[in-house]
Amino acid sequence: MTSFTHRQRMLAALKGEIVDRLPWVPRLDLWYNAHKRAGTLPAPFQQASLYEITDALDWGFHAVIPQFKNVRSPADECHRALGVYNLSTMPYATVFENVDVTMDVVGDDTCVTYRTPKGTLRTRVRHDEAMRRAGITISHIQEHAIKEPADYAAIAWLFDNARVTPNAEGYAQFASEVGERGCAVGFVSLAGSPMHLLLRELMPFDQFFYELADHPDELAACAASIGRYYERVFATVADSAADIFLFGANFDAAITYPPFFEEHIKPWLRKFADLLHPRGKLLMTHPDGENTGLLDSFLESGMDIADSICPAPMTQLNLRQVREHFAGRISILGGFPSVALLPESMSDRAFEAYVDDFFGQLGTGDRQVLGISDTTPPGADFQRLVTLGERARVFRPGCRQEVP
Repeated sequence: MTSFTHRQRMLAALKGEIVDRLPWVPRLDLWYNAHKRAGTLPAPFQQASLYEITDALDWGFHAVIPQFKNVRSPADECHRALGVYNLSTMPYATVFENVDVTMDVVGDDTCVTYRTPKGTLRTRVRHDEAMRRAGITISHIQEHAIKEPADYAAIAWLFDNARVTPNAEGYAQFASEVGERGCAVGFVSLAGSPMHLLLRELMPFDQFFYELADHPDELAACAASIGRYYERVFATVADSAADIFLFGANFDAAITYPPFFEEHIKPWLRKFADLLHPRGKLLMTHPDGENTGLLDSFLESGMDIADSICPAPMTQLNLRQVREHFAGRISILGGFPSVALLPESMSDRAFEAYVDDFFGQLGTGDRQVLGISDTTPPGADFQRLVTLGERARVFRPGCRQEVP
C-alpha cells in the first residue's frame, strides 16, 4: 500500500479513501502548555516543542483550534468578546471601520470600548493565572457587548462596517510550519451562524433566550447584519489555500437544541458548504457536546468533518452509534473521550477494557481520524496516549478488526 505522510493520511481518511493505518492525531495544545509552564513534560521531552514531540512519536499534529495567545500584539485578540479574531494563522482578517476603538489592559483583564454613531459598547475579558496553569489560551468573557436591546443597533453598525481582507501570507506561514505533520485547518469562527454568535459570545445565554422571546424582530435585524459580515468572510476565505475550514463549535442538544439548530445554524453551515464543495474544499465543525437529536441536522447541513465528537461516557451516544448514523457521509476527527485518559476517572484495568471495546466500535475505521475529544487534559496519563498511538498504528482501515 502507498506510504502516506500524516497530512496525506488525514486528508485521504477524511475523504473516505482507504489508508495504510488509522490516523492518530491527538489534540495536545492545552496538555503541552500546562506541562511546559510547570516544567513537567515527560522524559525525554522536557525541552521539546510540541512539533518535536509529535515528530518523535510519529503522531499527526492537530492543527485545528488556534493558540489564541500566540499573537503578534494584543490587537490580534482585541475583539475576542465579539467572537472576532485577527490571529496570524487565520486565512482572513477583519477591520472595523467608522468606529472608535480603545483597549485597556488591567491586570488579567482586557477592556475594550467601541464608540459608534449608534451607541457605545464595552466588553471585558479575562485570562488569569489559573487559566494559564491549565494551558487555556482563550480568554473568558466577563462583560458582554450586549446588555440591553438598545445595544443591537451598535452591534449591527460594527458588523455592517467590518471590512474583511485576505491573510494569505499569514495562513501560508502557518501551513508551512505544520507541513506534512497534519492538516492546517483554516479557522473561520467558533460560532456557526449569526444567531449562534449572539448566543455564545455577545450576551449571556440566558439573556439570549429571553431576548429571542421578547425582542425577536430586533434580534433578527442584528443577526442580519452579522450575516452580511459572514457572507463577506465566506467569499474571502473560500478561494484561500486552505483545504479544510472550521466554522462552528460547541453544538449541544441542551443549548443549540434541535429546533434552534435547524432554524438558526443549519442554513449557515449549508451556505458555507455549498460555497466550498465546488472548490473541492471541506467544511469542519466542532460539535463536541451532547449531540442526541442533532445528528440528522448534521447530515443535512453539508458538514464534511465533525471534529471532536465526544462519545459515552461523556455523552449519551457511543461512537458506534454516531458512526452508524453518519453512514459514511460525515467523517470524524477525534472520538476518544478525554476522561478515559485520567487515572482518577478510569482505572488502568477499566481503561484497557474500554480501549478494546472502543476499537471494536470503529468497525472498518472508514472516515475516522482518531484523536481526543475535546482535548488532552493536563492530568492525562501520557502512557495512555502512547497506548492509543500503538493501537492506531496496527489498525488497518477497510478491514473489520479483531478485538484482542
